[in-house]
Amino acid sequence: MQRAVQRVVEQLGLAAGQVRRLFHGRGGCVPGLEWLVVDYLPPVAVIRAYSETLPEPVDVLVEALLAEGVEGVVLQLRGRGRGAQSEVLAGEVPDQLVVEEAGLKYQVKPLQNQNSGLFLDMRPGREWVREHARGKRVLNLFSYSCSFSVAAMAGGAESVLNIDMSSGALATGRTNHQLNGIPTTLVAFMAVDLLRSWGRVRKRGPFDLVVIDPPSFQPGSFVAEKDYRKVLRRLNEFVAPGGQVLACHNDPAHNEQFLRQLMEQEAPEFGFCQRLAQADDFPERDPEMGLKVLLYKKGV
Repeated sequence: MQRAVQRVVEQLGLAAGQVRRLFHGRGGCVPGLEWLVVDYLPPVAVIRAYSETLPEPVDVLVEALLAEGVEGVVLQLRGRGRGAQSEVLAGEVPDQLVVEEAGLKYQVKPLQNQNSGLFLDMRPGREWVREHARGKRVLNLFSYSCSFSVAAMAGGAESVLNIDMSSGALATGRTNHQLNGIPTTLVAFMAVDLLRSWGRVRKRGPFDLVVIDPPSFQPGSFVAEKDYRKVLRRLNEFVAPGGQVLACHNDPAHNEQFLRQLMEQEAPEFGFCQRLAQADDFPERDPEMGLKVLLYKKGV
C-alpha cells in the first residue's frame, strides 16, 4: 500500500486542484494492487476497490489523503455490481460537486457507485476536441453528461448536437454548459435511442466533427461487437466531406485493431489519422488494455 501512497501524493501535487486519477492500479503497473483505483474530485477522493471485499486495509492511504488536504474520502467496492453502496471513510462528502478540468467546470456525484459524471481518462480526447472544434458543427454521440460538448463550445465550435438515451444525463449536460457560461442556443440535446433515430440525426447534418464514445457493454442498450458496426456504417450519411471522426472504445477485451477493423469494414470512406496518447495519470502496462481514441478523416 505504501507504493500507492507515494503515487497518490505525487499525483495530488500535479493535480493543482483539478480532477485527476491519483492511482491507477488497473493499469497493471504496480503488481498486487491491480484492484485499486483512487480518483480526485476536489476536495474529495474516491477509493475504488474492484473486488468483492477489500483485499487489504486502506487506512494508511486515507491518512495520507487527509494529510495532503483532501477533505473527504469515499470507498466503493466495485465487485458488488450495481447494488454496491458508497461508504464515507472520512470527512464531509456532498452528493454533488463542481470540479474543474483545464479551466472548465463539470458537475459530478462522488457518491454515485458507477460513474461520477466525468470520465477522467478521456481528458486527452476533450483537449483534442477543444483545440480542433473552432467553426465546426459537432455531433456528440452517446454524449452522457456532454463533457465533449462543453470542450467543443469552449474551443469555438459553431454548434453541437448531443445525443444520449438518458434524459437525466442530458440534464447534467445542460448544467455543465451553464456552469461554464456557455449559451445553449447553439447546443442541442436529443434524448433518443441513436440506433433507431438515424433520420433525425441526418436532418441536423452534415457535421464537421463527430465524437463516438459509447459504453463498452450495456446489455439491452449497446453491445460493441454488433452495435458499434451499426453506428459506423451510417457515418458517411451525416459527415461532411473532409469531416473528422473521433472513435472511442474503452473495453480492455478489445484492442486497437478491433476498432480499426470495424472502421475499415463499415466506414471505408474514412482514413485513419492517429491514436491519441493516453493520459499520463492512467499508466498502462499494456496500452491495448486502456482507452482507445482513434482519429479518422473522411476522404483520406
